[in-house]
Parts: sequence; C-alpha cells; structure tokens
Amino acid sequence: MSIPGTEGQPLRVAIVGSGPGGFYAAEALLESGLQVEVDLIERLPVPFGLVRFGVAPDHAKLKSVTAVFTQIAEDPRLRFFGNVELGRDVSVRQLGALYHAVIVATGAAGDRRLGIAGEHLPGVHAAGDFVGWYNGRPECADIQFDLDQEVAVVIGQGNVAIDVCRILASPIDALRRTDIAAHALDALARSRVREIHLVGRRGPVQAKFTPKELRELGALPGWQPRVDPGALVLNDASQAELAMPGFVHAPRNLDILRGFAQAPVEDGRRPLHLHFHRAPVALSGRSRIERIELEAQVLSGEAGAQSATPTGERLSLPAGLVLRSVGYRGTPLPGLPFDLVRGALPHRDGRIVDTGGTVLRGWYATGWIKRGPTGVIGTNRADSVDTVAGLLADLAQLDTLKAGRAGLLAQLSADRRKVIDFAGWRAIAQAEAERGRAGGKPAEKFVRVDDMLEAAVVAGAPRSWERA
Repeated sequence: MSIPGTEGQPLRVAIVGSGPGGFYAAEALLESGLQVEVDLIERLPVPFGLVRFGVAPDHAKLKSVTAVFTQIAEDPRLRFFGNVELGRDVSVRQLGALYHAVIVATGAAGDRRLGIAGEHLPGVHAAGDFVGWYNGRPECADIQFDLDQEVAVVIGQGNVAIDVCRILASPIDALRRTDIAAHALDALARSRVREIHLVGRRGPVQAKFTPKELRELGALPGWQPRVDPGALVLNDASQAELAMPGFVHAPRNLDILRGFAQAPVEDGRRPLHLHFHRAPVALSGRSRIERIELEAQVLSGEAGAQSATPTGERLSLPAGLVLRSVGYRGTPLPGLPFDLVRGALPHRDGRIVDTGGTVLRGWYATGWIKRGPTGVIGTNRADSVDTVAGLLADLAQLDTLKAGRAGLLAQLSADRRKVIDFAGWRAIAQAEAERGRAGGKPAEKFVRVDDMLEAAVVAGAPRSWERA
C-alpha cells in the first residue's frame, strides 16, 4: 500500500484558517518535496487573518507579508476555499474523512477578561474588538465605542495596547491616508478623547511592547507621554533581567521611558499617562463606566520569574472608555477537544490530543490556537514548520485513500455554498482598492460579508460554487 505523498497518491491536507499560521503551514507542505494537494479553508471570503484584521492601519509595512502569502496561494497545488466554515459548512468528522491530515490554524480571536467588578458596564470593551472595529472585521463593524468621553483607559502592556492608544491619539488626517475602516475614521474624526491612561500591573522591564511601538507614542502631535520617574526605579531582580535573553527589548524601552519621564510638561499637549505597577481592581458607574480603581503592585521573586502582589494603596481615575488588552484566547471548535484554561487546542508536538491525552490521528494545530497568543507574525513560520514536520513523520500512519479537494467541492456544491477562490479574493481586493482611490486611501475595506461576496460576483471571478 502506497504512503500519501508518493507517486500517484498525493498527500491531501486541509488547513483551517488563512492567517500567518495557515499560510506558513501551506508553504512548508509545498516545499516538502512530496506530491501534495493543499486546501486552505477560511470562514470569511477574504484571507490573511491577523495581518488584515490585527495589524494597525498606520503600520502598512507589516502588511507587506501578504505578498509572500499571495505567492504561496498562486501555487497550482494549493486552493483557497473562502466563505467556508468548519462546523457550519463542513464538520470535523466530514473533513477528517476527506483528507489525510487537517491542520487547524484558526488563531485566537477571543479575549481574556479582567474578572473584576463592573466589567459588564457599557463603555468597557475588549481591545481586540476595538482593533477589529477600526480594521473592518465584520464581527466588530457594528460595535459602538463611545468616543464622546474625554478620558480613555487602556489596560495592558503589549503592542496591541500601544496600537489602541496610538489610534485614539493619531491626527485624523494621518489616518485618512491608511486603509482604516470608513466607519472608524468617521467616529475618530468626532472623538472627544483628551486624556489617555495606559495601565499595567508589572514594571517597565516586564512590559511586552517593542521600542518602535513605544517610541511612536512620543511622536504623536499634540500629545505628551507622561511617566512617574519613581516607576522606573528597578529592584535587583528587574535590574538583572535587563541582561537576560527573554528581555531583549527592555533596555531600549527603559531608555525611552526615562526620556518621557524627564521631559518637562508642555502646556497645551494632551497627556498620555503610562502607569506601571498598577492593576485594575474595580470599575464603577451608574449606567455606564465612570471610574476605574487601580491598586499598586510590588514585584518579588527571582529574575525572570517575578510576580506582582498588591500593596493596598489605591488610585481612582475617571474613565469614560475602558479597553482591556490583557491577552487573546482561542475559541472552541465544534467537534474538537479544547483546553479552556489555556484557551487553545490541547496538543503534543502539534498533534491534537483528546481529553485523555490520546493523539487524534490526522489532526494537527499551528499558530495561536496551538501555542497561545505569543510572538509576532514571523514567529508562526517556525511553529508551522514544526507542526508540518510532525505531520510528515506520521505519513506511514495516515489513511491512504482520501477524496480530498474533489470530495469537498462535491459536498459544498450539493449545499450550494458560495465558495470564494483566490481569484475571487483578487476581485474583492481590486474593488477595495478602487473604493480607496476615490478617497485617497490605499483601500476601502468591505466590512460586510455580503458586500464581499457581491464584489466577487460582480467581477465575475468567484463562481466556483457554480463550476464545482
């Protein structure tokens, strides 16, 4: 019996999710030297996941990786199945029956909560929803963010938290030259936010933002970052961490923060406060969020393993808008096991396992749904290479006779599901670019799935559901 990937028996793999993890997994399969047939399944009509919906609109260079993904998608051995959702259009059981292997790369779009009183109040949101809102993610397009409030509080110490602060404070004319969603641009143009607080429970050495992102806060016209110099005094463990490999950005971050702290306060510039060693403990308001209570924290423990504990000292701040950026988490997929604590798929070396630890033959994970929301876009490449290496090591154990693409097309055709192939995506992208040119923007994204489908149909490209 032949092994999948050999002459006359291509290795048929479905990848669920077309963000960085999915595309890098496809690349690794295409470069494996085996005969492969790779199908990239995406629940939205448009690809690129985190790159399209997570990267800030004023960071266009970070989106250039889509050129690499486009090259991967143009390989004739790969096919894009947009507007197809696992659990809605095809089940785990059906997909497993059609393919030798399935790689899940659905990312981590859920958010972690603070778990404090008042978190339910109107005006308290996940920062990820705010990011999705200004980036045109369909699920977030109708969320209402009250930008009539003068004080915004962002909770978190990563690049997403800084992105949110920067977008709130950016000159509207600068945003007009980006692909920011039109509804967000209109709302931000009317914003009355005049003061921003960025809050984190750890110190400046433990913060996860990068120097480039931090430095940009100091370049916002009309705004001035403010830092309490006392928050930059390090304990011995934090001082030792400056030389540790896991804290590569900390020395430069500290230099930038010291510059912020030493700069004289300039009249007329709006304050952007960076709070360290402060944790939110309560949110309050009568009918909506009005105040946030912060408690001072002290770090203790060995270098590289410090923990923050409360001191009892509290600070109360006005807050008309609160955006929590304390981490993303994956969401369960119907038919697959899920680790609710980690917010990710349980796995062993990329092989998905059930609740008893038994490997689910033919099922793999990569990206944030595998390891949690850590690393940058490029981190997913090594992660996906590792997962694909495990898949290839299992070839002899995989079933041989699988229908693959032909079987999936037949099923979707029978259900008359509108499938968007990569030509269909190109038609959507072209329409978005044309819409953008009318307003002097690189693109004006569609934020409704129906509009995406219509753009593809009008262009005549994606009638793959009729051809199947």
